[in-house]
Amino acid sequence: MTRPCWLMAREAYHAHVSPWVNDRLKRMSHCQKHPVYDFLFEYYSFRAAHLLRWTPGFGVLLEGATREDVGWSEFISRDNGLSLTASSFPEHRIGYLRWAVEYLHATLAREPSFTCLGLHEWAMVYRDPNIRHPYVPFRLTREETDWVVESHPLRCSHFDAFRFFTPPAVPRNRWELTRMASTEHDQPGCLHVNMDLYRFAYKIAPFCPADIVADAFDLARAAREVDMRASPYDLNEYGFVPVKIETPEGRAEYAELQWELHRRGQPVRERLLGVYRKLLEERSRVG
Repeated sequence: MTRPCWLMAREAYHAHVSPWVNDRLKRMSHCQKHPVYDFLFEYYSFRAAHLLRWTPGFGVLLEGATREDVGWSEFISRDNGLSLTASSFPEHRIGYLRWAVEYLHATLAREPSFTCLGLHEWAMVYRDPNIRHPYVPFRLTREETDWVVESHPLRCSHFDAFRFFTPPAVPRNRWELTRMASTEHDQPGCLHVNMDLYRFAYKIAPFCPADIVADAFDLARAAREVDMRASPYDLNEYGFVPVKIETPEGRAEYAELQWELHRRGQPVRERLLGVYRKLLEERSRVG
């Protein structure tokens, strides 16, 4: 990439992610919590400062670039610029690449399902006084909230949602999920599976191009908004209109939103799979 080209790409990326990073830093400076967006910086381990670091990914020469231009130490100087090679990817993480390629391929090819109704957030508070967001009120009474769980079958297929179910909710789920069986159960209609594409993008930073990281972050943010709008929490104070899955209309709305996130997620999943496959191929070649 010529210097004007990568400077333009870096500027566009910063303009894309900076508002969300700055909003997070502002809240932190005022000790303010946000029940929707804090998740993107706390549950996911990619620091806000790292999200601001642009990268073209591996195998690209940044003409005229210096150490001050790129915030990643993995880049090396060569041919009047900087580049990142597949050989810089740690050998001890090659096993992770192999697993991720298998997982991303499986979820890309699997038929999506839209029948869970977003009940995982309800199952996380079912018959338990210790709720995850104690500073946010429920939309319904405690009895009504528990009734929603009891009146619908739990069909959660994603372990990282299932593991937060309250003990009384666990046996109500269709599957007793484990992390080891994630590749077998995860499917591309799941909000959390689409949300987790952000994790796959940053887990191999800076080897994943920043534009894919940004698109995965946008998808995760959109999925998180739907996730919490369909939850038992009253988020009107934060500007979120509820998706009332306790009603037939709300369940239909949730399924439509879930389908739209699936539609947005598949191209991101395809691009990530391509990056992972190429990185694994080139890293295995160099030994």
